[in-house]
This record gives sequence, structure tokens and C-alpha cells, in this order.
Amino acid sequence: DKNGDQRQRLIRSFNKDRGEDRQRIMFFLAPADVKDTAFLTYDYDDPEQDDDQWLYLPALNKTKRIASSDKSGAFMGSDFNYSDMTRRNLNAYDFRLIKEDEVRGRKAWLIEALPKNREEMEETGYKKSLVFVDQESFVVVRAVHWTLDGNRLKYQDVPGLEKIEGIWTIIRMTMTTKKAKNTLHQTELDFQNTRYNQDLPEEMFSVRQLEKGL
Repeated sequence: DKNGDQRQRLIRSFNKDRGEDRQRIMFFLAPADVKDTAFLTYDYDDPEQDDDQWLYLPALNKTKRIASSDKSGAFMGSDFNYSDMTRRNLNAYDFRLIKEDEVRGRKAWLIEALPKNREEMEETGYKKSLVFVDQESFVVVRAVHWTLDGNRLKYQDVPGLEKIEGIWTIIRMTMTTKKAKNTLHQTELDFQNTRYNQDLPEEMFSVRQLEKGL
């Protein structure tokens, strides 16, 4: 936060592609106050189908389904919200190519993204975004999001991007929340031991597994 205080979380995450759809399950391993908390997402490619998300809270021994109206809320107290945990519905946006630019010496397209309707704004919490798309990897390597309430900006950055097993992979990402020129707080994600093609079982990506844990 702005005082330099830090909270750290250790998470193990598994992802599975099912055609164009994607599933992800995350288990919080440490510290003790969040241990065994778990998060499950079904990220659908079909723009007509809402993504499904569940959060398991061990203290309550209860699984909560994340409603669309709650997806703009902070994910586990971080600067990322629940909607940041899934891919955007591209059909719900108008895009405008502003210019070609560079991010950390790599060529990128600077693109403006405007939601077409209020429903998309309320679900994501953003009324406008400027995104920098790396021209080689097609990864969003930097973005600025205008929050719907209008008094904060969120700055997304990817200072760590490398090829793992031939696949462009984010290994470090940050999200910083600012009000005017003042930084309120920042979340850093560091990814380690990424492996692909692990043939994960279907039953791993279920509410039952979410509640059972690792």
C-alpha cells in the first residue's frame, strides 16, 4: 500500500483448455488466514454465455458463486477484480487503433477499448481502457483502465514475458490503483514453475475439488 506495507499470498494454479473454452482452479497455500481458500473459473468463448466463477471459503465451509454484479469487486483484496480473472468478451467492445508504439523496446499497438453497453461496464468495473498489445506475442503488455466510479485509474503492466515450451507466457504482472497522481496500492503477481501439456483430469476443475482442496 502507500505506506509500503505488504501482504503476501502463495497460490497454486491449474489451467485447462477445452477447445476454445478455458478452465482454471486456484488454491491458496499460505499464509494461514487464507490457506485452503480456492477459486474456480469457467471461461467461455461463446460471447452469449456468462463466465462461471466460484469461491470456496474454508472458514465458513461454504462455496460462493460469484454473480455478474459482483465481478467488478476486488479479488481476494487485491487490485485485480473478478472480471480480470477471465478473458474479455471482445464482441462487447468498440475498438480503435490509435497508433503503433513501443513497450520496453518491443513494438506494440495502442488500442482504445470502449464497452458498448452499461452491462459490460458494470460487470468489469471499467468504462474505458487503453491497451498495448505486443506485436510479436499478441499479449496485452500494458493497459490503463478508467474505473466506472470515475475517481480512480488502474494501471496494468507485464514486466515479465518470456517463451516457455515455445509459448509466450506472462511470468510477472502488476496492477496499480491510483487516485489523481497518488498511488493507493499495487498488486504484483509472480509466476514460477509454469509447465504445459500436463494432461490434467477433468474432475480437477469442479466445485467438489474446490472444496476438497489439493
